[in-house]
Amino acid sequence: MMLQAYKQAATRAESPREMEYRLFGQVTRALMQAAATDPSDVATRIDALDWNRRLWSTLATDCADPGNAMPMALRAQIISISIFVGKHSSVVMRGEDDFEILIDINRSIMQGLNQGVQQAA
Repeated sequence: MMLQAYKQAATRAESPREMEYRLFGQVTRALMQAAATDPSDVATRIDALDWNRRLWSTLATDCADPGNAMPMALRAQIISISIFVGKHSSVVMRGEDDFEILIDINRSIMQGLNQGVQQAA
């Protein structure tokens, strides 16, 4: 009961952009922690990569919706990034590259979201 009340209060207090920023922050921290773990800790690495991939997949699905009000060019860019994130995550899972580009992408998105929050305030 208390948890539900907290969730409702948090939802009312945060704008969608702020929620997106917070979620990207959580996912990016997980990627950073996974990047710092021993490569033998496969579970931590895969969990972070999977969470990031699911976030980007959700964004791509939302952008593919004809009812999405964002400009078509921006929607196409987000879908393209999502495809790249999915492919690069597989490369990282195989140990053929590191997490840095995924972390950098998320940080760039967070900067954009933060600028939008500051402009709205």
